[in-house]
Parts: sequence; structure tokens; C-alpha cells
Amino acid sequence: MITGIEHTGIIVSNMENSIAFYTEVLGLKLLDRFEHTSVPVELAFLGLGEKVLVELISGYTGEVTNEGKVHHIAFSVTNIEEKFELLKGEGVLIKDKKITELPNGKYFFFYGPDEESLEFFERK
Repeated sequence: MITGIEHTGIIVSNMENSIAFYTEVLGLKLLDRFEHTSVPVELAFLGLGEKVLVELISGYTGEVTNEGKVHHIAFSVTNIEEKFELLKGEGVLIKDKKITELPNGKYFFFYGPDEESLEFFERK
């Protein structure tokens, strides 16, 4: 049986830049990092506490578009207005010009270092 989402994998062009973005800008913790022994890629796992949320994959040589097979990753946040201004202040490319309100919460999209589509979502 499914017990939850394990993580979302993102193909990255520069592991160091991506780790810096996800840890220093988004506040995730680097939980593990190693070379995959049977496939020539480097993997980094980031998350909150001990829970992995994101797997970064460097050195992947298969075909991938900017969007890849995953449309986006949505991170739960509190005080979304503060997060919107924080990312703008960090020079992060914000896709949405304003925060969008839905019946169940608020959100905005922005881009990671490899133009991966990311979302901050604050549930009501």
C-alpha cells in the first residue's frame, strides 16, 4: 500500500548550484549525496527533518525537456506573502506576477536553477 510521496526527482545541470538553491534559498536540508554505482549519475537528497522531498540528479544523459516528466513540485508554506518577497529579494525568477487565491489556499510559481517549475502553496 502507498503510505505517501517519497520524493520528486529533478535533473540538474550543476549539482553545487542546485544544492545551494534548495538549501540556502528554499531552506531544505541536504540529507544524503552520492554517486550511483550502476548509472553514471550523482544524486543528492534534500528534505525537512529526515523526510526526503527532492532528489537532484546530475550527469543524466537521457532526453529531457525543461519541464521533464514532472510538471512541478509544490511546497507547503506559511506566510506566503513573505515567501514571495523573499524569493524576489534573492533574485529568483518568479513565474507569477502575483499570488493567486483559490478556495483552498494561495499559491505562486517560480523557477529553480535549471528552469524547473516550483510552487509555494499555503493551505487555508
